[in-house]
Amino acid sequence: MLFVCVNLRKTMSKYILPVSVFGTVFGSAVLLKNHVTGGPCPSKAKIPGKTVVITGANTGIGKETAKELAKRGGRIIMGCRDMEKCEAAAKEIRGQTLNPHVYARHIDLASIKSIRQFAERVNQEEKHVDVLINNAGVMRCPAGKTEDGFDIQFGVNHLGHFLLTNLLLEKLKDSAPSRVVNLTSLAHIVGEIDFNDLNWDNKKFDTKRAYCQSKLANVLFTRELAQRLEGTGVTVNCLHPGVVATELGRHTGLHQSQFSSSVLSPFFTLLVKGPELGAQPSVYLAVAEELEGVTGCYYDVMIEKEPAPKALDQEVSRRLWEASARLMGLEQAASAAVPASNRAQEKPSTDPDTKIIAKHSLSALEQTGMNPGV
Repeated sequence: MLFVCVNLRKTMSKYILPVSVFGTVFGSAVLLKNHVTGGPCPSKAKIPGKTVVITGANTGIGKETAKELAKRGGRIIMGCRDMEKCEAAAKEIRGQTLNPHVYARHIDLASIKSIRQFAERVNQEEKHVDVLINNAGVMRCPAGKTEDGFDIQFGVNHLGHFLLTNLLLEKLKDSAPSRVVNLTSLAHIVGEIDFNDLNWDNKKFDTKRAYCQSKLANVLFTRELAQRLEGTGVTVNCLHPGVVATELGRHTGLHQSQFSSSVLSPFFTLLVKGPELGAQPSVYLAVAEELEGVTGCYYDVMIEKEPAPKALDQEVSRRLWEASARLMGLEQAASAAVPASNRAQEKPSTDPDTKIIAKHSLSALEQTGMNPGV
């Protein structure tokens, strides 16, 4: 009997250390994941009677954002390119939340015509728009152009939302206090705005740099719009949602090798959050009562932080606004929303870069049959 006990102790002691190490590592990973994800939205605010427009809402972060805001009583307008998926997602959300006011609407952010049609319908059908969440995006996809000839990442991630927001601005101002929430990325830190070739027409295409440029543009747009809307009751903020496992990363090549899929995948599972947690920062910026009146800010998950120095350059944000307005045929928007106190300080741009962009703009709009003066 004594012999059996001794052997049992030896056997157990052989496994105690490995099990302890594994437990410590696993526990630390879980704690780290909780820290990285930021957890659930701390605000319990309800939004009955409020209308929320969300782009890219049929999957990933957008879908989970729509679901959570539907639970809180909002009237949800889901703007998506794939209507079959959008209708299915809207039906699912209605069933899960028992909120009948969840609607699927078509918008292709790679098409000026589609964006204008979507905005016109929202302006006509909705009495008010209380929250606009510019969620849709593409990431590190192959070289390609939008319907109107813009780089696909710059066109969808920045220009499309720039146009949509401007087309809904009057409705947002009439609905004040209202909010605009732009999704960006930590990748904006290494972004560069190349005013000489925003759409990669003349240089070798680099999908990573193109993505980072579009994400920096999101932050610059947020800060410039916030300044231009000063005193209107419309606030504008942007956020990096964290590292989230969604379809957005399908072009990154992650886990395509045997090493990454077998060795790295378990660690990513522990450290990367799912769409439900990934949606919490968007929900927070959309509903948190403590953020009323807060504008022009960048949030890393749900913590306000200062963005990269390049995102704080007011001259760059002004030039980007003017260039974007020209590309989208909204040249009046270059000064229309600027507060009177700021407008006197602005001067018409004489940059040769923006003149080149304006020429590109007219050409693109003529191809769509649209009036460049609109």
